[in-house]
Amino acid sequence: MRILLVEDEEDLAVTIQKRLVSEHFIVDIAYNGEEAIDQTIANDYDLIILDIMLPEKSGLEVLEELREWEDNTPVLVLTARDSLEDKVKGLNMGADDYLTKPFAFEELLARIKTLLRRGVRENSNVIKNGNLVVNTVEYQVYRGDKRIDLTSKEYSLLEYLLRNRGYPLTRGQIEEHVWGYMSGNNSNVVDVYIRFLRKKIDDGFSEKLIETIRGKGYRMRVIKDEK
Repeated sequence: MRILLVEDEEDLAVTIQKRLVSEHFIVDIAYNGEEAIDQTIANDYDLIILDIMLPEKSGLEVLEELREWEDNTPVLVLTARDSLEDKVKGLNMGADDYLTKPFAFEELLARIKTLLRRGVRENSNVIKNGNLVVNTVEYQVYRGDKRIDLTSKEYSLLEYLLRNRGYPLTRGQIEEHVWGYMSGNNSNVVDVYIRFLRKKIDDGFSEKLIETIRGKGYRMRVIKDEK
């Protein structure tokens, strides 16, 4: 999943980015409010982590602008301000959660995963689709009784397809969310990794999960949970 981190303390921003990347997220950084607005216009994010005290434009101004555009991307406000008044103001302006500095990375990660679950109507760290089971905390994948070992990118691709199951995803959307960039029409990286993933989760099973949508991209089929 792709995250925009808006934080003007460079060392903290880079540290958070590295930790989140190690947890299989794609993370872009904006160091001021104006840059944050530009990034949200140019890219599609699954979550925004937003500091309040920013140069050029405050985090609350960024939040207000996003909500005025009816941009409903989940926003986790990250700030040194800890008064009840500041928290209430941020939440009333459309923030989805609030975390006060200093914080433990484990708490930040837990809040991120909670917000992402809300966005896709998941109520657990375990996502199921038929006999496919993915534990998003342990990064474990099973198809039936078979444990499936995936590379980091294969796992990120599978989770993105799974969280958006039933919806056609273009190659551009997949590339942007899984790799963090769009390389244009000459790249076949998405097709190559879809082949890798199909071999691991579909080969040997009568019910195929990954569908090709001709002229569009790919889709994870929605399978009823097995009893």
